[in-house]
Amino acid sequence: MIDRAGHWFLNSGIQEASGGVARYYRSDLSRNAAISTEITGYAVSTLLFLHQRTGDSQYLEAALRAGRFLTGHAWNKELRAFSFEWAAAGGEPGLSYFFDCGIIVRGLLSAWRVTRDIEFLDTAVAGGRAMLSDFPSTGGIHPILTLPDKRPRPWEPRWSATPGCYQLKSALAWHALFEITGETAFERGYESVLDAAIENDRDFLPGEPERHRVMDRLHAYCYFLEGLLQVLDRAECAVAFRNGIERVSTYLREIAPAFARSDVYAQLLRARLLGEARGALPLDEAAAAEEAEQAAGFQIASGGFLFGRKQSEDMPFINPVSTAFCLQALAMWDDRNAGRPLPGLQELI
Repeated sequence: MIDRAGHWFLNSGIQEASGGVARYYRSDLSRNAAISTEITGYAVSTLLFLHQRTGDSQYLEAALRAGRFLTGHAWNKELRAFSFEWAAAGGEPGLSYFFDCGIIVRGLLSAWRVTRDIEFLDTAVAGGRAMLSDFPSTGGIHPILTLPDKRPRPWEPRWSATPGCYQLKSALAWHALFEITGETAFERGYESVLDAAIENDRDFLPGEPERHRVMDRLHAYCYFLEGLLQVLDRAECAVAFRNGIERVSTYLREIAPAFARSDVYAQLLRARLLGEARGALPLDEAAAAEEAEQAAGFQIASGGFLFGRKQSEDMPFINPVSTAFCLQALAMWDDRNAGRPLPGLQELI
């Protein structure tokens, strides 16, 4: 199953010749969406995870193509920014998302750890510094900036356009950069986002009256849980993590008959497994087994994973991030059941 998912990344065309990776494939239209810088950042981490696991050099080569797309095309040196979707030559830069930038930086750091290529590290550091200078405000982290002026876009009533606890996963990029560079501004940035995330925790869910939108917010809330994994030695964070696991599990099972996202099953399973490995909570094995079974059920013949189902009907999106999260969650579930150590937090896609 994991091999089939990896081969989908290599052979489906979801990664284009430039090295960039499309946001998703539309099975009903037989075409890719536009290249996404965020999704390309996720792909770097995913392909390197697959290379580490299999030793297949094709994954390394594909990961480095994606990484060089990010350093050579996606990073705008003049603006010092990553745009939301890559604009081809002559196109408008558009928007820059705080969350996306953190995912890209983490992907570049993954490439640097494997290759020690200074281009990956330099771009990651520059991206992290730009995040520090451009996005914070007295009201929290601005989620979106307009480019080229880098002005905050007005907040909107949807999770990705409003500050929230989900931003903690992106701030993991600052935590990693502090460990590598020793620059205390990165540490302060992470800690400030952590404080805001803990404060926002109880308000984020359900956050919407419409149940389908609550499922989308579960995906985002799982980013908060992933961000907490770094600080589970702190009592307040461990309590928030344990309570969060229960809340996601309850909402997921209530809403899934009407709308289920594969990535939520996978993210919840990963969080459970890593929480157990870090001594934060015992594993609910029955719940974990169910989540693994449900996540696996979204894989289709091509090897990719569907984004989701509504009223038991498949949605026509084969999604790189859904595929990445599901293949890693299932690999980790296999490792745990076989008594093998789980991947480290740096390898969390």
